[in-house]
Amino acid sequence: MHANPALSLTTKLLVTTLGVLVMVGGLVMMVTPGPGVLGIALGLAILATEYDWAERWLAKAREKAHEARLKAEAMDPKVRRRRLLLTGLMFVAVTGGVALYVALYDWPGFALDSWDWLQGMAGWVPELPGM
Repeated sequence: MHANPALSLTTKLLVTTLGVLVMVGGLVMMVTPGPGVLGIALGLAILATEYDWAERWLAKAREKAHEARLKAEAMDPKVRRRRLLLTGLMFVAVTGGVALYVALYDWPGFALDSWDWLQGMAGWVPELPGM
């Protein structure tokens, strides 16, 4: 494909765009539910078809993933259970805190009032749909 300059450029642009989008999706999934590490690795694998630096990063990511797997397998079951319990309790606490905040401070009303205030300050801010 790289013999034809137009096809080479098109392929490089397509691979770069797709690889970067998949990597960004992986980064987003690092802080939201989803397989973030897998998304980053998949994005690097896509980019590695065109770029040497991505291939080096992918090899390093594979090493780190293998080290993490070995570390997780060697972890004491009591520590693992404690971490899972603490993670679950934190999830319940944060969810409860958000629910309490919404109940006490009337989140939809607060958000709409804030949006109206922002529109008053900056005229370029669009209207909310259905308003």
